Amino acid sequence: MIQQETLDLLEWPRLCQQVSTFAATKLGAIAAQQLVIPTHQGDSERLLAQTQEAYRLDELPPGLKFTGIHDIGDALDRAGCQGILQGDELLAIATTLNGARQLRRFIDSQEEVPVLSQLVSELRTYPELEQTIHHCIDERGRVADRASEKLTGIREKLNHCRDQIYQKLQRILQRQGQAIQQPVITQRGDRFVLAVKAPQKDAIPGIVHDSSTSGATLYVEPHSVVDLGNRLRQLQRQEQAEDDAVRRRLSHQVAAVQPDLEQLLAIVTSLDLATARARYSRWLAANLPRFTATNEQTTLRQLRHPLLVWQQQHEEGPEVVPIDVIIRPQLRVIAITGPNTGGKTVTLKTLGLAALMAKAGLFLPAREPVELPWFSHILADIGDEQSIEQSLSTFSGHIKRISRILAAIQEPGDRAKLDGEAASEEEATAAAPANALVLLDEVGAGTDPSEGSALATALLQSLADQAQLTVATTHYGELKALKYQDDRFENASVEFDEVSLSPTYRLLWGIPGRSNALTIARRLGLATQVIEQAEATLGTGSHQDVNQIIAGLEAQRQRQEDKAAEAAQLVAQAERLHQEVTDKARFLRQREQSLQQQQTQAIQAAVTQARAEIAKVIRRLQQGQATAQEAQQATDAVNKIAQQHQPAPAAPAKAKPGFRPQEGDRVRLPSLGQTAEVLSPADEDGKLTVRFGLMKTTVSLADVESLQGEKVEMPSKPKPQTTVPAAPAAPAVRTSRNTFDLRGLRVSEAEAVLDDALARAQGPIWIIHGHGTGKLRAGVQEYLKHHPQVQRFEAAEQADGGTGVTVAHL
Repeated sequence: MIQQETLDLLEWPRLCQQVSTFAATKLGAIAAQQLVIPTHQGDSERLLAQTQEAYRLDELPPGLKFTGIHDIGDALDRAGCQGILQGDELLAIATTLNGARQLRRFIDSQEEVPVLSQLVSELRTYPELEQTIHHCIDERGRVADRASEKLTGIREKLNHCRDQIYQKLQRILQRQGQAIQQPVITQRGDRFVLAVKAPQKDAIPGIVHDSSTSGATLYVEPHSVVDLGNRLRQLQRQEQAEDDAVRRRLSHQVAAVQPDLEQLLAIVTSLDLATARARYSRWLAANLPRFTATNEQTTLRQLRHPLLVWQQQHEEGPEVVPIDVIIRPQLRVIAITGPNTGGKTVTLKTLGLAALMAKAGLFLPAREPVELPWFSHILADIGDEQSIEQSLSTFSGHIKRISRILAAIQEPGDRAKLDGEAASEEEATAAAPANALVLLDEVGAGTDPSEGSALATALLQSLADQAQLTVATTHYGELKALKYQDDRFENASVEFDEVSLSPTYRLLWGIPGRSNALTIARRLGLATQVIEQAEATLGTGSHQDVNQIIAGLEAQRQRQEDKAAEAAQLVAQAERLHQEVTDKARFLRQREQSLQQQQTQAIQAAVTQARAEIAKVIRRLQQGQATAQEAQQATDAVNKIAQQHQPAPAAPAKAKPGFRPQEGDRVRLPSLGQTAEVLSPADEDGKLTVRFGLMKTTVSLADVESLQGEKVEMPSKPKPQTTVPAAPAAPAVRTSRNTFDLRGLRVSEAEAVLDDALARAQGPIWIIHGHGTGKLRAGVQEYLKHHPQVQRFEAAEQADGGTGVTVAHL
């Protein structure tokens, strides 16, 4: 009972409703509205792994698609009871089988999705059953003519009989037009009739099946078509019987595999549920949580309340203020204090929902890393349990609910295990507290303050021994002092802005909060005289001193936050300057590369021009207008041009100079007529620092000499050597051996010819494909683009065929 109460108090059903809006199927939406909360940590980790993999798959095109999947549960149950399914039900089963197969195929094609792959590994989609249903049932859900030969014959007879009826009725309409109220053929029941004027009913003898409201029109079936109508009715019954036989046969096939289809439906629903959790987590900008051990810290930075995020996005609610929840492993009780309407209760609900979401396989709306324990029970006492019908006051309601909480965490099944093995109840109780999260709002409220404070203190001390973590809100000052008596306790508070006299909803750790009751009362307009009297009463006791201490701690925390903000600003400025320097260095490197590339392109252009000249000579050789000697001369010209652009070899580096001033040496400065001491050796630019007398200065190596008059020999900087591509070899001559005519071939036939040609080719080949529709040229060039032996390809010279010929270079 207390478990369901906690879910309602934390508004878990409302969150489930929001998750269901991200489901793709009806079954997925129903399952999301009632999200199951696992009772074992392994199940929660499996759900989180499913969500993580679905998150990744849904980002890949085309994503997880649930097209064609329907809720076929009722149809399967009826088929299992030997019922006959309707055509649309059979069609829904077929499309569901196809949709499930597409899902499995997409998951199997992806890597690193072991959990989802295992989930769909047992998925049986029965393609033969799907094909049989589609063969017998058309897209409108009707039994198709092709379902059986007998049905085909019956429907042919039906159409023929119906045509005979129409022909006879049309002839009657033409002959007895004056007796017809409306010249149309209509139906009453399953009989074809004519609208006859009542006074002239004898003109068209027959059976009257109906009349108009006014009685002016009679719907008559002429005697001449009565036999045909009877024949039509017999054929319709035969058609219905054969239709039922086809659907009965298909229903039996469905019933034969009912367990597998029910399992398929469960697997698809699990996939849709995992996808809904992933899409909700992406919308929430949430991150994957990790369950921590008992000796690890709980870390939930910038945690937001998911329902408030929904309210902000969809209902134009206020901006959500995130909170930081950092809990050391030895802490057992957190006492949150502060003013009313400051956000204490929202903090409890946020933490409780975060624990539930992680258990149910949802990501948490917090900044990475997201780390929290796995709680076997999440129990809460939030709100007012007052009930007139049950004669419960506020205090009584709280006590009854807290009693149920204590009973739940004291169950033997919820106690800790020793060394991974089941322990006895006595050993478990003595070994560790129950793995439970307890949330208490206004603990001890609703009764005498002194008794309520004493009761709250005893209760929290008891929960420190029995529960893994307890978070309680309170106004009792005595609870704030528990931190200084027991290191398992910690204080937290909600911030209150005394300037604007409003809460900021921020959660502060380590500092107890003040209720600020008098400040809030003054803001709400309570009489000044009453406020002053209350302040005077407070000033006579120690309460005022405690508030002053807390105020001092808050001021100190504010100064630390201001300094931290200044430090963060300086760090950001340094990072910005570093980025600017990095960008400038990158720009210089890119400029240097661009200049080198321009130089290389200029050289290549000169060589390409020379190649064009030799190509002209070779074409003249092919046409018989030039000699081989001319071609050789052109080749020599190309090599000469390439040699002209080759950089001169770098001069050998000069030997180190004989005199090189070092730190501590005495040197002479001729330009100043001074003798100086070297303070630092020369840098890469030939500058060194010297001192003479009380003065320091930086001079060049060329301005100093040794005391013996030796000049410093300045080393010359080696010039960067530009890499120039080697001169290309002279192009090959086109002959009948390296020319292939593919005109008239299909693309597949042309690829076979090209494959053989490229395997035997020793140089460029000329491929004649013509212009035509362009399909052959596109196919040839697409084949060359992906062939490993082809370096590049281009259209031939205009004299060699232009765009109708492609030259491939190996």
